[in-house]
Amino acid sequence: MQTTTMTEQETDQLENLLASDIFKGEAMPLDFLQGFLCAVASGPDTILPSIWLPLALGESTEYESKEQAQEVMDLVMKLYNSIASSLLNGEDFDLFLYGLEDNPDELDYAAWCEGYVYGSQIGDTNWFEAAGEYSPDLSEKLEVFFLLSGMLKEDALKHKEPWLSRKEEQKALAKAQEEFPSAISAIYRFWQTKRTPQNPVKRDTPKVGRNDPCPCGSGKKFKQCCGKEETLH
Repeated sequence: MQTTTMTEQETDQLENLLASDIFKGEAMPLDFLQGFLCAVASGPDTILPSIWLPLALGESTEYESKEQAQEVMDLVMKLYNSIASSLLNGEDFDLFLYGLEDNPDELDYAAWCEGYVYGSQIGDTNWFEAAGEYSPDLSEKLEVFFLLSGMLKEDALKHKEPWLSRKEEQKALAKAQEEFPSAISAIYRFWQTKRTPQNPVKRDTPKVGRNDPCPCGSGKKFKQCCGKEETLH
């Protein structure tokens, strides 16, 4: 059986290819791509590779050979399948997070979360419209990604709305970083629940036959009592 798990060698290979000149700077970096594919694999609808692949790799690619093109396709699809399999089975998987340029010891969550938010916006179905009455619950789960990507702060400043103090912001970011892995799983389960048909409602009491005693206690047959049209008790 062919495994869907990416090896470290394959991950490094894909990372180097995405950063190469063949994509002319249009391909998503690995951390952004993983976030993007997590959202694509989690949403309310199945999004075909024909839709998300051009977004992930760009449309100006010049492969050096057919073999190289196939290599890229195989690696990107394996990454997608490994993510989809891990989400489906509730398994943890390595998250591609790089260190910040000015502080390599601190992980950069922004690019990953930007990729996730972008992935949630492609396709024909609006996530919040699809969530319906549960959209506040979805919004709460997505807040982790909007906060870590910097989009919440950017939106507040753009509209001249009050924002957190530096201390409050650092505390909120630290909490979001802790909740980040579980938020990925929570949103996947959210949509899985909505995708799964609900079991038909079962009758709490057995169906009364027309010749059975009426359950109202009158002593008559059901068809001569409550089963008779326009009969009320």
